[in-house]
Amino acid sequence: MTRSTVLLPLSLAALLAASPALAQTATGGDWSFEIGTGTDNRSKNASKSGNDGYAFGSATWESGDGLFYAGPAFQTIQSGGSNLEAELVAGYQPEAFGYQFDFSLAYKNRLDADPGYDAETVELTADISRSIGPARAGLQLQYAPQAAGSTESFTWVEGEVGWAFSDRIDASVAVGRREQDNGPDYTGWNAGVTLAMTDAIALDLRYYDTSAHADGEQYEDALVAKVAYAF
Repeated sequence: MTRSTVLLPLSLAALLAASPALAQTATGGDWSFEIGTGTDNRSKNASKSGNDGYAFGSATWESGDGLFYAGPAFQTIQSGGSNLEAELVAGYQPEAFGYQFDFSLAYKNRLDADPGYDAETVELTADISRSIGPARAGLQLQYAPQAAGSTESFTWVEGEVGWAFSDRIDASVAVGRREQDNGPDYTGWNAGVTLAMTDAIALDLRYYDTSAHADGEQYEDALVAKVAYAF
């Protein structure tokens, strides 16, 4: 049995396991959508688009009480012969003791990848954050038992601090560490500003860098601009 025939059923089973809770809160739920483009597709501070521009989009259903969400997404990439990564994600985002939590499971597939390329992965993510006035801080923990491509399992830990200068202007700095099997371990960081140009359109300008320049162009530093339209 191949890994592809194992990952997809396991991912779907985990998503379906949450369906009773989702169904209980489905009444009054809403859909939201986002599309956008950027000068480079950065994930964990490294490029997924060959340091070229990319497009992305998502459709997200959220329960009436705001606790549960689920939906598909896509982003253009350049990896293993694939130019498009599709994603299905489901999550639970409670609030307790003044902290916001977000626990999610994502299944990702790099479509039309070269034969023999490992195109699928499942990622487990836990986020915790807290805001006090204009200041906020967050911590993200992520694990994949088998990543796409030649990388096997990996862990990602990232801390972020931010400051809302106004309802329209927000700045943040984040530092993360990726440990992976059959791939370079590295530290990455980014700093930037997000400007809400309207209630629906946001512009993000951010500088990225990593400690793994010697491991390829995708790990080199870059100034990235991104615009997103939410509706």
